[in-house]
Amino acid sequence: MKTIMTILGARPQFIKAAMVSRIINDNSELREILVHTGQHFDSNMSDVFFSELEIPKPTHHLGISGGSHGAMTGRMIEQLEAVMQKEAPDWVMIYGDTNSTLAGALAAAKLDIPVAHVEAGLRSWNRRMPEEINRVLTDHIATLLFTPTDTATKNLLQEGISGEKIFQVGDVMYDAALYYGERSEKQSRLLTDLSLERGRYILATIHRQENTDDPDRLKNIFLELQKVAYSIPVVLPLHPRTRKYLEAAEFNKLTTGLVLLSPLSYLDMALMERCAAVIVTDSGGVQKEAYFHGVPCVTLRDETEWIELIELSWNRLVPPNSGEIAEKILATIGTQGENARIYGNGDAAKMIVEQFCEKR
Repeated sequence: MKTIMTILGARPQFIKAAMVSRIINDNSELREILVHTGQHFDSNMSDVFFSELEIPKPTHHLGISGGSHGAMTGRMIEQLEAVMQKEAPDWVMIYGDTNSTLAGALAAAKLDIPVAHVEAGLRSWNRRMPEEINRVLTDHIATLLFTPTDTATKNLLQEGISGEKIFQVGDVMYDAALYYGERSEKQSRLLTDLSLERGRYILATIHRQENTDDPDRLKNIFLELQKVAYSIPVVLPLHPRTRKYLEAAEFNKLTTGLVLLSPLSYLDMALMERCAAVIVTDSGGVQKEAYFHGVPCVTLRDETEWIELIELSWNRLVPPNSGEIAEKILATIGTQGENARIYGNGDAAKMIVEQFCEKR
């Protein structure tokens, strides 16, 4: 029996791992050890995801959060190395582009444990983004690279990574959207609780460092969202990072007129995404979720790793310092992109697990 150690730390990773873990646990040839670094420590960004998505309780919870990128990543590497030495897994599996991702890859590589990277090959081409550094380094460490799209596969090949390591499987978040989408309609009552109508509100999420840590960008984003709120309700589940910087800059008045919520559970968030008129975000995962639910998206960043969504007109890229954010959001209401299937057939998790079974 092969042992796979899965390293998790942040909301998007919980969603992806839920689909893959379900397949692993049904396979008699494999067993999984879950390690939660603690990178997302808020109960609504961590604990509730494990219960809602029926993810097994982590075997190890490291409780590492806060601090600088270097300090956090360093502490993770140190503790992950000790866990790997104790458990001696056959594989280490990591997801996405967080500090937990890079720490897991580095700790495993130093111990000569093969690494599998789910959601490999993404590139924003902005090396100032911590996530870009994480994903590039991780891809060049990994033994198995599971890509979600044609573009991601081409990126790896152009960087000289052997095609024998690359397996294009589609996107496990698409698997999750299909699996949990209908469940959210049955189980979430958030729309009713907030007295909102389908297609009659904007859903916004802001959390990226380049937006939250820059007072000018943060101020402009919220001023523009306030303009939108004069025409249509703007619902904003507030990330702990964003709340912290709003308070530090004394920007609390900039949230007047917005419907502020605590971070949402996965099913509540899925329902809010499915029923929004437009989704406004700086999140990589939420851009895709908007597309999965057939909702147009406005991304408040200077670039995106999901360029396919721009090309298909499902997503519009608007710089956070632009004075046209409100205008672009309102103009996006009622629009649709091209009909295309670019993230696989909803069986990415199955294809990933099959590769572990084939490896000797």
